[in-house]
Amino acid sequence: MEGMKPARVRSARLFFPVISPQVLPEATTRERILLKEAAEQPQDSRTDPLLGGALKATTLTFTNIHKHGDLFVDFMRMRHKVFIEGKGWDLPETDGIEFDQYDTAQARMIAIHSYGEVLAGIRLLPTTSRVGLHSYMLRDAQLGLLDSLPRDILFFEAPVSPLIWEATRLFIKPDVPAKLRAQVQVQLMTEMAKVAREAGATHVIGIVPAVFRRWMARIGMSASPVGAPLVIDGDKVCAALFPVIEFVN
Repeated sequence: MEGMKPARVRSARLFFPVISPQVLPEATTRERILLKEAAEQPQDSRTDPLLGGALKATTLTFTNIHKHGDLFVDFMRMRHKVFIEGKGWDLPETDGIEFDQYDTAQARMIAIHSYGEVLAGIRLLPTTSRVGLHSYMLRDAQLGLLDSLPRDILFFEAPVSPLIWEATRLFIKPDVPAKLRAQVQVQLMTEMAKVAREAGATHVIGIVPAVFRRWMARIGMSASPVGAPLVIDGDKVCAALFPVIEFVN
């Protein structure tokens, strides 16, 4: 299986040195000050000052979940509600919890929560990850190990580097109020960039909805498409590469 590659696939080394993401509008001065203050809070759990302390971001790992009560279980249950109950995805589940082969001790789960309720989340996994036959989602798709994604998901050979982490299972709770949704989105992507940077990454790669590029401009983030557009369960998505080394100081 390792030797089988789609005809379209080319080495990532031909792409990464020359990627020039689209220049997006910068965040306002006030937004940058507030986001900088949030980034300087302790790593495990940070509060978004834009909401006066109501919105928190917590990074969960196998070594710290005991410090955060039921947050890890609530995070996995919210994934079940979003992806299995909401989207109807055929995923492993038990006791109202959704999980898969990428929920390993190498993963970081980022939960955005308020007063005990999980509002959004995302999972980060190093592209150097390896558990049995599996590595990370985009690479496994390219190797033909996943029926749910095409093998030509990327324009190049899936990278394996400590400098690149993969983002998956990105969600925002559907009933988050409109006035709060933008704040949740900003906090989620800000935390994703910071956690990846703290892990030594310079880039994050993953499949994201096409609409995400529109509001990413609010925090000065950019993204380069690195795969052809797809429609998954009615959502238009594509693989994208996010530089985090320039975003987080």
